[in-house]
Amino acid sequence: MAKAAILSGLEQPLEVRDIELEAPHAGEVKVRLAASGVCHSDLSVQNGTIPLPTPIVLGHEGAGVVEEIGEGVTTVKPGDHVVLSYVPQCGNCYSCKRGQGYMCEKAGAAVTGGMLDGTSRVKDSDGSNLFVMAHLGTFSETSIVPEISVVKIDNDVPLKLASLLGCGVQTGVGAALNTADIKEGDTVAIIGCGGVGLNAIQGARIAGASEIIAVDQNETKLQMAKEFGATTGINATEKDPVSAIFDLTGDRAGVDVAFEVIGLQKTIEQAMQITRRGGETILVGVPRLDVNLTINPAFQLVYTGKTVKGCWYGSSNVQQSVPMLLDLWKKGDLKLEELISRTISVNDINEAFEAMKGGEVARSVIEY
Repeated sequence: MAKAAILSGLEQPLEVRDIELEAPHAGEVKVRLAASGVCHSDLSVQNGTIPLPTPIVLGHEGAGVVEEIGEGVTTVKPGDHVVLSYVPQCGNCYSCKRGQGYMCEKAGAAVTGGMLDGTSRVKDSDGSNLFVMAHLGTFSETSIVPEISVVKIDNDVPLKLASLLGCGVQTGVGAALNTADIKEGDTVAIIGCGGVGLNAIQGARIAGASEIIAVDQNETKLQMAKEFGATTGINATEKDPVSAIFDLTGDRAGVDVAFEVIGLQKTIEQAMQITRRGGETILVGVPRLDVNLTINPAFQLVYTGKTVKGCWYGSSNVQQSVPMLLDLWKKGDLKLEELISRTISVNDINEAFEAMKGGEVARSVIEY
């Protein structure tokens, strides 16, 4: 028996109630969650931007302690502390062997809302099966997860901080360090300064960018952006960000690297506009499936030599990137504590969603 936050249908508030979990099957791990971040992608499932079946236990950014292992599990044992990865990485498929674990062929099963085999390990109070987000469902006190979705960490790392590595930090910092090619002294822009955007700012700072321009419509987010490394803030409700960035970059007419971390047609097109000739546009935000772009490939790509890259999960291979991020944190280069605006209980989940919608927080973290 565990308490969990469940989304029953599109645009519905989450309901907190007791669930039942099976024992882990072969290749699976039972984890007692210590903490779960509340991420914008959870909201995207609620509003339909990310289509997943319901009723579903949301949550995909968490850390906890292994309680039980299924047959054949060798990488962790009961008592180990782990970060959960919402992209399972098997290490054996074509993509994993090419160093692209974030494209692991096992990850496609997440759209079923079940485990890797598509079946459920979780039952509602009436005995019916529940789906879980990203094979994890971290808005639950306890979860059954694939072995290839866990990363063992040292037991002295605070699990509340470690939970952030499962999505927001991994995606944002990884976008700057892995997906983009930021060179020392570059000028970059980040459109969208929520949890992932703030981490893209951190990543750009770590990568050596000298000018980091933050763009958002929320003044609170712009102030947070400066705390994480932004050198300039542009409020898009007060001035056109494209013109403002052209003014800031002078004859270069754009930034070396532009990150779009919202997922809207308008802001994606703005990110492409503000990228200088020969520069990079990194698309991090997840658009709705009906969003399309109209581009002129000759003038926007070929003649300008611009590169547009999609970024999934920060182009991260979690078994290597989680230790790397923790090392940056221990050195003082990566801010984790500062990302946590509020610590809440799972009963406060709907209030956390409202705070996220209003731009009041970098991250709310559920502590179990």
